Amino acid sequence: MAKADPPPCPPLQDGAAVENVISQLNKTFPADGLLPIYVDPHRGTASYSTITFGAMGDSFYEYLLKVWIQGNRTSAVKHYREMWEKSMQGLLSLIRRTTPSSFAYICEKHGDSLSDKMDELACFAPGMLALGSSGYGPDDSKKFLSLAEELAWTCYNFYQSTPTKLAGENYLFHPGGDMNVGTSWNILRPETVESLFYLWRLTGNKTYQEWGWNIFQAFEKNSRIESGYVGLKDVNSGVKDNMMQSFFLAETLKYLYLLFSPPSVISFDEWVFNTEAHPLRIVTRHNRQSVWKSDEKLKPVARFHSRKEGRSG
Repeated sequence: MAKADPPPCPPLQDGAAVENVISQLNKTFPADGLLPIYVDPHRGTASYSTITFGAMGDSFYEYLLKVWIQGNRTSAVKHYREMWEKSMQGLLSLIRRTTPSSFAYICEKHGDSLSDKMDELACFAPGMLALGSSGYGPDDSKKFLSLAEELAWTCYNFYQSTPTKLAGENYLFHPGGDMNVGTSWNILRPETVESLFYLWRLTGNKTYQEWGWNIFQAFEKNSRIESGYVGLKDVNSGVKDNMMQSFFLAETLKYLYLLFSPPSVISFDEWVFNTEAHPLRIVTRHNRQSVWKSDEKLKPVARFHSRKEGRSG
């Protein structure tokens, strides 16, 4: 006798299982909006651990902004934007600048102490800041876009400061000096070119295309092999490893392609990228409605200033 199919799993009601996570975090959200990388899963309270916009901490801040955008900036997702803005005030408290060149960078925090270290992973932040700047009033919008541009310049110099013109995994900053490679491998990460893509789209400044092209040329020179691309064991010596990470194709090359594509290709008016560079459609989200109607005609609340072929003016 054939076995009957098991009953289907019941659908989530009102997205409670998903929304409860952010709701609980919001109840205990710190005044500066900065969460450590470990949170108690039972209480939703922060543990004593590192606060960073790099490894293990980055996507939380990115998704606060992007859920607000994907929900079409409606009141149903307003709390995501409010939490993100609080976190950006916290980010400002972590910004320091080097001497003599005044490179802006994002510190890590351990308890009450700051560490002058920044991961290349944190180079997603310039793109995030640029993307979120349009939701502020004129003064704050200008301030956060300017910070995005400063941080992008630092991240580009992560690449330019090494003999191979490829960035190390993280950088250290010392009094009286600009930057030094900490962990010296390069595994073809996408974060810097991701931010260059956002800044080009949102400002029309072709300098970001030039920087992206220089980074691509460095990959071609140092990482290209007959069967694909590989990372480097050391960005100073140029010694190769033997692995092409999946995100090089899925993210790094995708963002480089989009950096030289018209803004109409995956338009910011209709799409938002998740942290793995997958485009998700912007869908109006209403209060007490967990199912987003993907078949309705989409008209985002606010549109970005359009530019022909990414040119300003």
